[in-house]
Amino acid sequence: MLNHLLSAGIDRSWRKRAVRSLGLSGRECVLDLCTGTGDLAIEAQTARPGAARVFGVDFSAARLKLGLDKLRRQRLDSRVSLVRGDASRIPAAGGSADAVTMAFGIRNVEDRAAACREILRVLKPGGRLAILEFAMPTSPFFRHLYVSYFRHILPRVGRWISGHATAYAYLPASVDAFEPPAFMKLLQSCGFVDVRADPMTFGSVFLYTAKRGRSSPDQVPHSGTL
Repeated sequence: MLNHLLSAGIDRSWRKRAVRSLGLSGRECVLDLCTGTGDLAIEAQTARPGAARVFGVDFSAARLKLGLDKLRRQRLDSRVSLVRGDASRIPAAGGSADAVTMAFGIRNVEDRAAACREILRVLKPGGRLAILEFAMPTSPFFRHLYVSYFRHILPRVGRWISGHATAYAYLPASVDAFEPPAFMKLLQSCGFVDVRADPMTFGSVFLYTAKRGRSSPDQVPHSGTL
């Protein structure tokens, strides 16, 4: 609810665009990392065409419980599965996913390089990646508005509704420290090809897309649970 409220509902369009970038045909297995309560996983399954099967992975058991309740209400629990796991050690076998998605989670992963290498490992050759992440707008005018909103309005609204005093206070610093060019270079250094970073909503959010090459280096297999 807070995601929708604090973004004025624009977050829905961001997720739809991320799923469209995957070019799904209805037969794919999609892995959604840092799935939270499952919004992007649900979008990947309910899109037309959507994935045949979606697995959401998140480190927080409490968030996954809320996500499972949501899936049951929408009668999607037979097509979307939620698993507790770490993005830097994904509980899935190598080459098991046709696509990987992530919304507003990579910024908070402690070892991003490990997570990117793991994503490459679990993707099939030619598999697609779509990551949504916040960024600081480059336009001075919009950047001023954006920073003011992040520092003064968003933490207060988040605190009022969520009941957590610091739940949204960390956002400005974490977003400012996350640089799109540096993340693109990281993806490339891990072996991804066709890496792109497309700005949305005045550059406040970027959609990062990439592929695992057909001839990517062999990855060490992982006896995952998915």
